[in-house]
Amino acid sequence: MKKEPRFLRFLYHSFVGGLILKVIYNPFFSKMMGFFLSTKCSTVIIDGFIKKNKIEMSRFKRKKYTSFNDFFVRELKNREVDQDPNHFISPCDGNLTVLKIGPESIFKVKNTEYTVKDLLGKEDSAFNDGYCMIFRIEAKDYHRYCYVDSGQKGENIFIKGKLHTVQEIATDKYKVFHTNSREWTKMNTDNFGSIIQIEVGALVVGKISNNHGSYEFKRGEEKGRFEFGGSTIILLVEKDRVKIKDEILKASENNIETAVYFGGEIGRCATK
Repeated sequence: MKKEPRFLRFLYHSFVGGLILKVIYNPFFSKMMGFFLSTKCSTVIIDGFIKKNKIEMSRFKRKKYTSFNDFFVRELKNREVDQDPNHFISPCDGNLTVLKIGPESIFKVKNTEYTVKDLLGKEDSAFNDGYCMIFRIEAKDYHRYCYVDSGQKGENIFIKGKLHTVQEIATDKYKVFHTNSREWTKMNTDNFGSIIQIEVGALVVGKISNNHGSYEFKRGEEKGRFEFGGSTIILLVEKDRVKIKDEILKASENNIETAVYFGGEIGRCATK
C-alpha cells in the first residue's frame, strides 16, 4: 500500500485532525484558499511544489506564471490525442481503476458500495452491467481534461457537497464520490453510445471549470479543468460498448491503479 502523506494521516486518523478536517473540507475554505492561490504572492510556492511532486516541466509550455493557479492549470507542450475512432481514450492524466456496474447499478470501490444514484442524485439504469471508470488525478498531473469522442452533451448538473481528499486514506473511510462536490453531464457519443462524465472536487479544490453547457463536441477537444488540488473524473459507460485493455482490468481486479495519460488509448469499441 502506498504511504500516505503525514498531514493526511493526521487529519483522518486523529481526534484533533478530525476537528480540523471539518473546517477544511468545507467548500468555503477552498474558496478562500483559491482566492490566495490566484494572487501574485502565491507564485513563491511554485518552485517548491514542482520539486516536491517531481513534476516533469518539459511536458508543459514555458511561460511566466502570474499566480499559483495559473501554474496549476498549465498547458501541455504537445497535446496529443489518439484520433482512431475505434479507440477509447483517457480524458485526462491520472490513475485508472475500472469497475463493473452490477445489474442493480451497484459497484464497489475498495470496501465501499456505491450506486449510480449515489453519484448522480437520480436513478439511471442505462449503465447497469456497464463500466465505471475512476481516474484519480494527483497534484503532479495535468489538470485539464478532454472529450473522449465526438458527439453532443446536455447541460452540466452541479451537486453541492464537501471536499474530502480523493486519496485512499479517505476513500476507505468515507463515501467520497457520494459526498464530495461534483458536476456531471450526459454525452451521446458517435462511437461509444451514451456516456456520463462526472468531475469530482477534492480537498482544497474549490473550482471545477467546464467550458460548455449543451454543446456539440469533438474528440480530444478540451472539456474543462480543475483548479488547485488532486481530484477525480468518473466515466459511466453502457454495457458492451467498450472493451477495456486486459491489463487495466486485471490490475483493477487486484485493487491496483493503472497510470494513464491524456488522450491515450485505454480500450476499443466493442461493437465494431
